[in-house]
Amino acid sequence: MWLEDYKYKQMAYTINKTDGTVITTITDGTVDNTTSVQLFGKSFSGFGEGLNENLVKLLENSASTSAPTAPLTGELWMDTSTSQLKVYDGSAFKPTGGAKSQSAEPTSPSSGDLWHDSDDDQLYVYTGSAFQLVGPVYTSGQTLSGWEIETLASSGGNKVVSSMYAGNTRVAILSKETFTPSVTQSGFASIKAGITLNSTLGAVFDGTNTLASAIDVSGTTNTSSTQIAGGNFLRADAADTTTGALTIDANGGIIVGGAQELSVTVSSNNVTIAQTSQDKDLIFTVNDGGTTKTAFTITGSTGDVTVAGNLNVTGAYNYTESTIVQHSDTFLKVNVGGNEADAGLIVETADTDDARLFYDVSANNWVAGENQTYSALIRLTDLTDDGNANKGTKALTTDSSTGNLKVTTLTLNAVGSAITSTSSTDVPTIGQVKTFVDRFAGNVNTSDPSASDGADGDFWFVREA
Repeated sequence: MWLEDYKYKQMAYTINKTDGTVITTITDGTVDNTTSVQLFGKSFSGFGEGLNENLVKLLENSASTSAPTAPLTGELWMDTSTSQLKVYDGSAFKPTGGAKSQSAEPTSPSSGDLWHDSDDDQLYVYTGSAFQLVGPVYTSGQTLSGWEIETLASSGGNKVVSSMYAGNTRVAILSKETFTPSVTQSGFASIKAGITLNSTLGAVFDGTNTLASAIDVSGTTNTSSTQIAGGNFLRADAADTTTGALTIDANGGIIVGGAQELSVTVSSNNVTIAQTSQDKDLIFTVNDGGTTKTAFTITGSTGDVTVAGNLNVTGAYNYTESTIVQHSDTFLKVNVGGNEADAGLIVETADTDDARLFYDVSANNWVAGENQTYSALIRLTDLTDDGNANKGTKALTTDSSTGNLKVTTLTLNAVGSAITSTSSTDVPTIGQVKTFVDRFAGNVNTSDPSASDGADGDFWFVREA
């Protein structure tokens, strides 16, 4: 009777998940392997071993190189191949989010997973698509490199700075203020507001810069043809020297002087050198044996030009003003140097050859003329007082003792009108005498003529009664 009652009292187990859904139904006396652990039915013989194994699996989170074959969502699995604890998300086992230290990037990561790169000693975080470096920015092989926040002591208190390292060497310090560290910092005796470079490295800023407040002129050695040392630039605030040519490619040219008195400018390719101060001079000096001498002066108030030494002109000298050229010297010397050559004065004319007055060195005499016809100028030694003895060879002069003029014959031609003035000292010509005779030779009267009978200067003969 009891057996019969027990038979009818047997009933299967229905196993539910946390959310109430049914995983499986286990009949009495059976074991269910639907999940990663064994589920026993009522009156299953030998369930003790299986139950203990279930407990061990739970303790070790199913530690194995292979994932559980029938996992439930939320089930943990210790992946012994990667030494990583993983959780089943309903479709696959994913790392639980704990940091993984290994040389290779973890596989199947989840967002937020951390990975410590054991080769470079750097930490990464998985963003959902890739591992992003958290830090440090340098690898263990590179040693300390990049920015590092530091506190430096000074007489004015502790200063927070950012130090830039490269290969474990501090290259620069970024500071918001200028101070002197109270503890010696190699390469940084003084720290300036901004970026200060390590002086022991000879560090410089290299690249393109649009503005600088100062330039270091202590050096003159150029690093290349395009990188010029500061000491090679001409200064505007002090006297300076250049070994190269100075080219000003602008018509404004050069302006010199506290009041900009001297200027050199260009206009239409014409060069103007100007003294711009009113009535001031433009003076040119030379070093004569160690002594400064004024060689050339343009007087501003008059425009006069004064040359202290000789004025040597190799080209033509042209005087374009209408006034007479004046020389204060008593002599004007030409053909300087004594070379035997005809020299003198040339006057331009419309002829093919100009009019000339010059000294003929071959004749040792002055000659004059134009159009290539010249004759000697008469000297006193070329004259004679005996025209009869020197007919046609010499010009006449009076005898030095008597004042007489000796000629063989003298021919006078009538010129002008008859002499009418009683005060005239002119010598009458033969023609004038003939006119007088013809007019008055036959007019002899015994009485004086009337006013209408003649003109002033006429002769009139009166016969005695």
